[in-house]
Amino acid sequence: MSALPSDAADEGLTRATGDAPAQVPEPTPVPTLNLANLLTLSRLVLVPLFVVALFTGDGHDTTWRAIATGLFAVASFTDQLDGWVARRYGLITDFGKIADPIADKALTGAALVGLSILGELGWWVTIVIAVREIGVTLLRFWVIRHGVIPASRGGKAKTMAQIAAITAYLLPLPAGADPVRWALMGLAVVLTVVTGVDYLVRAVRLRAAGRRVTGS
Repeated sequence: MSALPSDAADEGLTRATGDAPAQVPEPTPVPTLNLANLLTLSRLVLVPLFVVALFTGDGHDTTWRAIATGLFAVASFTDQLDGWVARRYGLITDFGKIADPIADKALTGAALVGLSILGELGWWVTIVIAVREIGVTLLRFWVIRHGVIPASRGGKAKTMAQIAAITAYLLPLPAGADPVRWALMGLAVVLTVVTGVDYLVRAVRLRAAGRRVTGS
């Protein structure tokens, strides 16, 4: 007597034992309203509070500058925390990938514009960084139908350099600290420009690849 084919044997075994075929469970969707995204939104809430503290007392009151620096530091810390939480607990969402850099730009933009208004930072620095950040945001929406480009290592280094430079300018330090401020801001500007060009190249490649797949 010939042996049954393997698929027939498996079917017969299933009928005999009454077991249903194994099914692969579908992955649970990540909710948009999660801890990581709430941390990102809290950074946006802190921006107007930071601006108020920065300009209280004509922007040169030592106590209020310290408060403004503290708010900026807390908001900047949430940038590191929300990313860690998202990766650690699997809470990465497309909303977070878009909202996180927007929150970063709102915070750094408010600080740079505020410092320029107070006459403590050249407007050309603020304009160069603002043009890059707005341009990258527009690029994100330009390619969003083809995918989302996550932050690169260079982009993260740029963010850290900007935070360090802005913090140095916010702190009520003596004039002797000016060379340190200039060096930090110079590094931030260089990284801002270089990573902006890199992001442009990656966005163009992603859009081209997406159009080849969709044929549009």
